[in-house]
Amino acid sequence: MVEIFKTNVEETSESIFLLQKLSNQFPKHKINFDLNDCEKILRVQGEDIAIEKIIQLLNKENYQCKVLE
Repeated sequence: MVEIFKTNVEETSESIFLLQKLSNQFPKHKINFDLNDCEKILRVQGEDIAIEKIIQLLNKENYQCKVLE
């Protein structure tokens, strides 16, 4: 299963910080950012993806995040 999120993460340093937090919270998931995409994509691959928890984690760090439709 893969979920794609639209974010407002701009800098590589920000994505590295968030990847560390996400990886700690969801160690069994493959997670990456595509900051070259105009939607600043966050891609999460794995079983039982906790969409709301991922959104809340980014929101807590003052980033926007929503499922890309």
